[in-house]
Amino acid sequence: MFRYKKIGYVALNVNDLDKSTKFYEQVVGLQHVETNEKGLTFFRCSNDHHNVILYPSTESGIKRVGFQLENDQQLEIAYSEFVKNGLHPREVSETEQKELKQGRSFRIVEPNTGLELEFYSKMMYMIKDFAPKHTKIQRLGHVVLNCVDVESTIKFFVEKLNFIVSDHLGENAWLRCFPNPYHHSFALIKNTENKLHHVNFMVEDIDDIGIARNRILNGEVPIAFGPGRHEPSESIFFYFLDPDGMTMEYSFGMEEFPEDNARDARLLETSPWTLDRWGGKPSPEFASKGKIEKKLDSIVK
Repeated sequence: MFRYKKIGYVALNVNDLDKSTKFYEQVVGLQHVETNEKGLTFFRCSNDHHNVILYPSTESGIKRVGFQLENDQQLEIAYSEFVKNGLHPREVSETEQKELKQGRSFRIVEPNTGLELEFYSKMMYMIKDFAPKHTKIQRLGHVVLNCVDVESTIKFFVEKLNFIVSDHLGENAWLRCFPNPYHHSFALIKNTENKLHHVNFMVEDIDDIGIARNRILNGEVPIAFGPGRHEPSESIFFYFLDPDGMTMEYSFGMEEFPEDNARDARLLETSPWTLDRWGGKPSPEFASKGKIEKKLDSIVK
């Protein structure tokens, strides 16, 4: 099977591009790279050209998630595997590759949720390091989906995409893209609708969480959950809402797995304390917004 480097970027549809651009730059603390003539707005929190893309849209939500493979050889292995497994990978055009500042890239549609997934190995490397405005973001950490058929989606990610389950909590699951060490780069939460749950950014220290909480509270940005501590990943978390009501997360600390002889996935107790050791409760708006953009593409389950 093929090998990943990391979750590379998330593409979001937003209703008010100007408002969301200011939010992701000033409130989240990402670095605005560019806005092109189509309105695509690129942000980074690393030396990658982008880790977040905003697309102007009449309906907000999640458009796509991009995963970076270790190298060109691994990308070719992935493509061959997808073809063999009937996943119908679609090559991204050279024009769009140039727009995205990426090398060869291809996409599939996950059959259970309808989420578009992109795979690439090269993205423009930015010479100047990411310079935090306030919160010391280290990386795009993970994307989590609300999911109707968690069991089938887990099976797809494990058997077709070479993800490994790190933990189970009832029907919910946290998965890592092998051999990336972090506890999860993707997760699935049982729900009656397929939609975005949240987007995560990992930060440098615990003070980033506390300072962010007060900064966001004083800025009258809606707080959705936390601060608290998750049992599955051991991370300290803080959730807040973007202008479209989509949930964003800062987190500090996360279990890391060795490539070899990693522990088996646990079956965690189904309890509110598992999601927050500190006993907090999320707001009703937590993880409630973020439609998955429907694609014309289809693949065989």
